[in-house]
Parts: sequence; structure tokens; C-alpha cells
Amino acid sequence: MTMHMECASCHSPSRRQVLQGGGVMAAAGVGGLGGVSSGARAQMSSASAAAGVPAIDIHAHYYPQSYFDMMNAEGGRFNAEFKTDGQTFSFKTPAGSNGGLPMKFIDTKQRLAEMDAEGVAVHALSLTTPMVYWADGETSHKLARAWNDGAIAAHKANPDRFVVLATLPMLDRDRAIDELNRVSQQPGVRGVYMGTNINGNDLDDPMFAPILARIEALDLPIFLHPLQTIGGKRVANYHLGNLIGNPLDTAIAASRLIFSGVLDRHPKLQVNLPHAGGVLPILIGRIDHGWKVRKENRHLAQAPSTYLRRFTYDTIAHSKPIMEFVISMVGADRVMIGSDYCFDMGYVQPIKFVDQLSLDPEQRKMILGSTAAKVLKLAAT
Repeated sequence: MTMHMECASCHSPSRRQVLQGGGVMAAAGVGGLGGVSSGARAQMSSASAAAGVPAIDIHAHYYPQSYFDMMNAEGGRFNAEFKTDGQTFSFKTPAGSNGGLPMKFIDTKQRLAEMDAEGVAVHALSLTTPMVYWADGETSHKLARAWNDGAIAAHKANPDRFVVLATLPMLDRDRAIDELNRVSQQPGVRGVYMGTNINGNDLDDPMFAPILARIEALDLPIFLHPLQTIGGKRVANYHLGNLIGNPLDTAIAASRLIFSGVLDRHPKLQVNLPHAGGVLPILIGRIDHGWKVRKENRHLAQAPSTYLRRFTYDTIAHSKPIMEFVISMVGADRVMIGSDYCFDMGYVQPIKFVDQLSLDPEQRKMILGSTAAKVLKLAAT
């Protein structure tokens, strides 16, 4: 893929070009920078000028008010509830609770201001904990539809700044495929977001095979996120369920996709691993050794390490040496910036983390935006 750049001060923006430092391809349903202030343009241009691409954040969470409205309308019998005092909000569900969260998760105006300050041109919006797997099929479908429609509305209001990673009611195959077919026709939808496990069911479970096949047929990338991680009481303190549980759950999900043959059966399926792949890249030597010596793994024709480049990865490693190791293992062309917006375990300045890395200009360009533009189909070929 070739990204075509234009100097914003020299030429009028084209619907077939990516503007330096802001906006993405109108051909992908994403407009130019018409709604962005000159100050915001300067921030984004400054952050991206060295690479010549707009910065695209592929790990940015969003809770539209419509999702919480549906939670309150339908979630009572599941003991689910959303509350807000106007300054912060909280929610509880059978799959997880959170409180004291800032309204910028919901308020796109606050989000846009922070994106401008960070130099980020585009957020790929996604739902995170508790997702929609904690209710029955009908309610999960209603929740998924409410979130998807809310995120699509955010895209329509700011088509140059937001794209959508749709959520699905995964535990009901027919409803999930119906929702997938619906949202795949909607503007701004560029991928699918799902948990590393679905209410304790791993992604190689045969119940998910028709959904994965349909996602592959639609040529939509899948973005995973840890959910209901392993560890139980042992990780109940010190936030270890997140600090350790999240990267472990990502590695388990990826390993099961490899060993089960899901990736072989679906050769065009694109899967993104969050948090720099979790512990998968660091453990891949041990996993390869187990493939060689354990009889239960001999069915796999290739070493697990050969599948590392079947995945893409974000930059949420919180360590320069570890991130550089991941890049050395998978290639800079498989890495995209992520912030985990706007949780405290993410980055306030995701581009500054990339700036710390030892990268050549082409590698930096890939990580900041050109790979994400390709995966999300936001640029001309």
C-alpha cells in the first residue's frame, strides 16, 4: 500500500489523499479536516510531520450514552446499572464493575480536545469491559446494537476523527451474524471488537466458527481485548488481574487460535493483539519448544512462532526495551499505536512513547499510521 501525502499549506485537500497530520481517506468514508480548528491542525501536524502520516490510535475505548441507556432499560434483571453525577460515572454488571470514570469516555468533545493535544488524528472506537456478553441473547443484541449505533453516530458527527470497531452478541450465533451483517453496511465501521474469551468460552470453540467465517468473508479485522482474565483470588489484589491477567489472557487467546487451527482454516482472518501481544512474544520460544516435544501439539504443521506475523499488535508495552523486542520479533509493519484511552493503564501521550523507540523513518511511519490506515482501509492503494 502506498500512502499519498499532501502538504496542507500548498494544496487543497483531495478526497483521494491523506492529509499530512490530520484526517484520513475520504474514499474510506472518512473526510478531511474541515471541522478541526487551526490550532488543532497545528498540534496534529507537529506530532505527525516527521512521519508524514496522521496518527491513528487503534486502542481507544468509548462508552456512548445510548449503551448505558440500554443498560439501565434492560439490565435490571441482571443486576446491571449505570450511574453518573455529571462529573464521573460508574456501572455494575455480572461481568464487571467500574467507578469514578471520567466523562470524556462518553463526551466526544472532551475526547477530541485531548486527541488534538496528543497529536492523534483518528480514534478507532471500541467497547471494553463489560462488553455485552453478560446478558441473555436478546438483551446482548440490544446492547450491541445500542453501542454500535452510538459509535456510528459519533463517526457521522466527526467522520475525519472516528471510526468504529463493532461489538457483537457473540454467545448467540444467529444474532451475532445478523448484527455483523447490519453494521458492516454502516458508515465508519472498520472492524470487530471482541473479548479474548467470551464469558469463559475460548475463541476456538466451534460455536464461534460461523461468526469468524463471516468476519473473514467481510474482510474485517478483529481486535481482541482481555476480558474475565484468569487467576481468580490470586490476582484479586494489587490490580494484578489487569497487570498480569490481561497480558496472560491475550497470550492464551492467541495460542488457542494457533494450536486449534483457526488461523489455518481462516487464512485471511486478521487479528490484533492488545498490550503489545501480552506475554506471547516473550514466551514464543517456550511455546515453540512445547510444539516440538509434546505429542498433543504435533498436529500443528508449522512452529507457533511462524504465526507471529499473522497478528498485528499495539504499542501498549510501557517499556522501551520490551516494545523494541516485540518489533524485532514481528516487524514494525505489524505494530500500530494504541493508548487504551482513557484508562490509567494506558498512555496519556501515545506518540511520545513511539518517539522513544529506536526506529528509522519508515518504521515510525508504519507504527504511527500507515499500517493502521491499511488495516482499517483508510487509505488508497
